[in-house]
Amino acid sequence: MCGICGKLVFDSEEKVSAELVDRMMNVISHRGPDGQGKYLSGPVGLGHARLAIIDLSTGDQPMTNEDGSIWLVYNGEIYNFQELRDALIRKGHTFRSTSDTEVIIHLYEEYGVECAKHLRGMFAFALWDSRQQALYLARDRVGIKPLYYANLGTAFVFGSEIKSILCDPAVKREVNHEAIHKFLTFLYLPGSDTLFKGIHKLDPGHYLFIKGGKIRGGQYWDLCFKPAENGKSVAETAEELRQFLGKTVKEHMISDVPVGVLLSGGVDSTAILSCAVQETSKKIATFTIGFGGEEFADERPYARMAAERFGTDHHEITITPQEFSNFLPSYVWHMEEPVCEAPAIALYYVSKLASQHVKVVLSGEGGDEAFGGYQNYRNLVLFEQLKKIAGPFNGSLASLTGALGRANGSARLKKYAPLFKTPLPAYYYSRVGSPFSYLNSRRNEICTGDFLRTYDHKAGIQIIDELFSRVDRQPLLNQMLYVDTKTWLPDDLLVKADKMTMANSLELRVPLLDHLVLEFAAALPARFKVRGTATKRILKAAFKDKIPSEIIHRRKTGLPVPLKKWMRNELNGHVRDVLLNGRSLSRGYFRRDAIEHLLQLNQVDGALMKEVFSLLTLEMWHAEFVDSQSLRTN
Repeated sequence: MCGICGKLVFDSEEKVSAELVDRMMNVISHRGPDGQGKYLSGPVGLGHARLAIIDLSTGDQPMTNEDGSIWLVYNGEIYNFQELRDALIRKGHTFRSTSDTEVIIHLYEEYGVECAKHLRGMFAFALWDSRQQALYLARDRVGIKPLYYANLGTAFVFGSEIKSILCDPAVKREVNHEAIHKFLTFLYLPGSDTLFKGIHKLDPGHYLFIKGGKIRGGQYWDLCFKPAENGKSVAETAEELRQFLGKTVKEHMISDVPVGVLLSGGVDSTAILSCAVQETSKKIATFTIGFGGEEFADERPYARMAAERFGTDHHEITITPQEFSNFLPSYVWHMEEPVCEAPAIALYYVSKLASQHVKVVLSGEGGDEAFGGYQNYRNLVLFEQLKKIAGPFNGSLASLTGALGRANGSARLKKYAPLFKTPLPAYYYSRVGSPFSYLNSRRNEICTGDFLRTYDHKAGIQIIDELFSRVDRQPLLNQMLYVDTKTWLPDDLLVKADKMTMANSLELRVPLLDHLVLEFAAALPARFKVRGTATKRILKAAFKDKIPSEIIHRRKTGLPVPLKKWMRNELNGHVRDVLLNGRSLSRGYFRRDAIEHLLQLNQVDGALMKEVFSLLTLEMWHAEFVDSQSLRTN
């Protein structure tokens, strides 16, 4: 796991400076503290910060082929590299290392830009082909590893993090107001946008090829739902899945350094642990986190239960609201995007704990998107069935539900009331976003007139409409899974997972997001994943005899950061100071009275904590990346 960066200038007479590449590497040194390397040749400069995991002695980058015509910088792990290496040797390729990095070079020699199709793993890489004078970039299928870029017209700049790109004085720090509106809709930024004009994310499963100043791109993979009604029962399929995940976890444990497991106390991470202990004779270290104070949901008892079941070397950490608050500026600096992910801060602290013991950890990230684990999947499937039954009475049900919600103060009833009269593609923005959310539905009240004029409603939801159109013939569950896999997963969860672990120089591997696992899940009938009130049916069936029943049957909570209480109590003063200071209001985005009203409403029951946290991180992002023109390095 590493950090990569670089620049290609389109004028062949101009050269990339070593000083620029050094700055780009230094600002992401947390991603690779084990060494740095760069390649400079006329119009191109490549930089690499290394976290040594595989082939510790000969895996340094940038890496080249035998004649020095191809140079590569790469971030990630290729789990089928040994199989690919053997195949390439049979084709006549010569290897000088045992690293997975060199496999990519020879694959490119063999298949060109089609080489990414052969890779199984998580990756983002940039390859310079000196014969063609071309730069080739690719990102893994799901978006586990990040890759940002900027086309300056006269040059192309890229990096594992936006900070590297900002090191180039030719890159302007101009705020993308349309992206801010999109953030208010989704509470993260789906698609290729960032909050900087001109800086983009390379979409998962895509590549770019830059030659002669021209940029062309392509998609090499997409998730396809082709349910196979092969007559197998749930029990038979569950056993097949358990065997398949066991093999997948074994491949994800390939490493020349110690590997641990992040335990959340849920089904996904415990299932990963149960597979991992079968693949090693060494005692596995496990890590979990809790929160200081009382009356909070606590994952630790379930994590301990799993640790005891599998005999791990278990470690725990507790964080307080003060530690949470103190880390917020660094959270914004590392995330680089105002993602509404309070659990990311918890992930930072548990990753910090894990980094004191191991360099690689496995997690259960992605199980919900693959196998239908979120409660809203179950709820909305049942809700849409109710709407079909109600037919012409949906309008009356909407009025009745809304009245009941107002009468008893039920946030859930208020949420579902407008959905009776709205078709699903129009209201399902993602797991987080909704047209009826507070920030989205009250945009006219919250935003200033000038800022509202930068808002394009159609542009904001175009990505969701397009994604639904690709799977409009699929069962409702698959439609939601597809949208989340293409938006919420790479642009929220995986951003958090990468940035917070790499902030601690820790490599995170996610076996449930191996693309073959996703394809296995996509080929299952929808009822194998969600049926009635049951979620994640097939995964739970696969491990019901392996992990404690208390974990199998517990209600999903995720990392239950007590944000609702903290935002109303311990952090309330800090939040008000940030959102209502003169600098924040002078940006011209929001009306002071509307922000004060939002804060007052949240003080009642904490129901708007996500909205408040989102605006807090948005303002802190401006302070970090716009107000300050310098870049810190930690």
